[in-house]
Parts: sequence; C-alpha cells; structure tokens
Amino acid sequence: QVQLVESGGGLVQAGGSLRLACVDSGRTFSNYAMGWFRQAPGKEREFAAGYSRSGGRTYYADSVKGRFTISRDNDKKTVYLQMNSLKPEDTAVYYCALRYGSISPRNEEYDYWGQGTQVTVSS
Repeated sequence: QVQLVESGGGLVQAGGSLRLACVDSGRTFSNYAMGWFRQAPGKEREFAAGYSRSGGRTYYADSVKGRFTISRDNDKKTVYLQMNSLKPEDTAVYYCALRYGSISPRNEEYDYWGQGTQVTVSS
C-alpha cells in the first residue's frame, strides 16, 4: 500500500525559499511518475511540477518554471520540490501524487495522494 507524507511547508517572506519533501512508504516507488500539485483557497488544484518514472524527465507549469525544481531519490523513496524566489501567489496547500504511468498535468489521472502541506508566502 502506498502512503505519501509531505513535509517542509511553512511561512516564508516573498523572495525566500522552501524545500518540500514527500516520502512514500510503499514498495514500488520507482514504478511511478511523481507530481506536485497545489491548491490555493477558492481555486482548483493545479499541476506545478512532475518527474518521470524513468529517464529523469521533468515538467513544470509556466507559473513556476525557472523558480521551482523537482527531484527524486528512489533509494529514499522521496520526491522533493525546491521552491525559490517565492511569491505571494505561490501560497497554497501543496500535494504530492503518484501515477503509474507517464507524467500528466491532470490531477484525476494520479493514483495516490499525500495529505498536503501548507505553504504561505507573505508580501
């Protein structure tokens, strides 16, 4: 059974950085593509970044490209999201998700989700 636990959220000033981590307690982490999504109050959940199951391919939403970096460590069963140059509009609950297959920006195509971690960026 896959269980995802996010950590690393918090309150940061605009321009600051945070690194989120998502640990998978399941056994087949390397078989899944990984995604980070976020949901701001009153808005729909949106794709932020993704990492392929193999080949080291990464994908980013235009809104975070150049500022966020997704990485994964299969030995530690962990995916990271390094967030730099944070802006108030990055404030949201951030979720990690696994998908058995290729990366997708569609949240309905992901199989497992974490509980989320709050990121708040003050101006």
